[in-house]
Amino acid sequence: MSVSAIETQQTAGRPLEIDVPVLVAVNQPLELQRLVVDPPQAGEVRVKMTASGVCHSCLHAVDGTHEGLPMPLVLGDEGAGVIESVGGGVTGLEPGDRVVISWAPGCGRCASCERGRPGVCLDPPPFGGGIDGTPRFHRDGEPVYHYGPATYAPYTVIPARGAIKVPDAIELDVAALVGCAITTGCGGVLNAARVRAGESVAVFGCGGIGLSAVLGAVVAGATPIVGVDVRAAKLDYARELGATDVVDASAGDPVEQIKAAVPGGVDHAIVAVGDASAVEQAFTSLAVGGTCVLLGNPPTRTPAVQLPPHQLLVGERTLVGSVYGSSNPPVDFPRFVGLHLAGKLPLDRLVTRRYALDEADQAFRDLAAGELARGLIVF
Repeated sequence: MSVSAIETQQTAGRPLEIDVPVLVAVNQPLELQRLVVDPPQAGEVRVKMTASGVCHSCLHAVDGTHEGLPMPLVLGDEGAGVIESVGGGVTGLEPGDRVVISWAPGCGRCASCERGRPGVCLDPPPFGGGIDGTPRFHRDGEPVYHYGPATYAPYTVIPARGAIKVPDAIELDVAALVGCAITTGCGGVLNAARVRAGESVAVFGCGGIGLSAVLGAVVAGATPIVGVDVRAAKLDYARELGATDVVDASAGDPVEQIKAAVPGGVDHAIVAVGDASAVEQAFTSLAVGGTCVLLGNPPTRTPAVQLPPHQLLVGERTLVGSVYGSSNPPVDFPRFVGLHLAGKLPLDRLVTRRYALDEADQAFRDLAAGELARGLIVF
């Protein structure tokens, strides 16, 4: 019997004590605290994490731009690991299965879920806990809340629908990126924009999701591919991952720069940053018949977007919102893993740096400074 199998037999079905970086208040360092994590309830699984991506949405929780979150809070919405135990009624998953975690498990019953769109589920699990909304983390008998699947914890409890099995051939730390950045960025290009070979794409915001969109545009056969950002390092990352052109939005009107590189404008503009002005610029950069896809999650108090109606009407342009890359994780996760294993989607090239659990604050500082394509917390 393997060591992991023996460990699973010893831990399954009972609470565990684990050290977890916890957000206790906005704009405060994470505190490494000793928590108790419950066993999974009916319809849930407990996952021993291998790696968690460092997401900008979690940074927004830390800096307070996403308001109203319950505290204390375990962060993390992108990760992969191995199922340690399963709750009652769970089928198709068992201890030892290698999984990528979806932050949008959906209810599995509503019209959106039935259509394969759990990201826009009409009755999603309540925020902050397990399927029933109550947290599975505790400290001194008090609840500690979940930010989505709470992948910064060495063990986390999630709905079984959010655990998607992956083959042994892919390394789990790299597979973790499929849980959010890759699915949102590549999905935005392939599912929402439906980019075809030879069409032009501009990606506004070259963080983890934007760079994933660049990778998706390469997979689609798009050309040219224009990366747009205000940070030189991110534009360098975009070039390394396949952008044919880059635009420094801090050095003049990005729309003019895009149209200088692509006369008439681009067929598709992907907005991978939560900023109203970026949406306006992206829409204005479109060619006739072009599509603008909004992927970036704006902060709570983002102002309204101002768009010229005649450009929408006369140019037959389209503005599309896309949650989670308009994906269906049970279908799209294996698809993206398969593209990586075939050498067409180099997930490993997206990883800038790996961090230990007690370096989570440093990971956020590096993310805020624009130094990361994607960071990974590795357990």
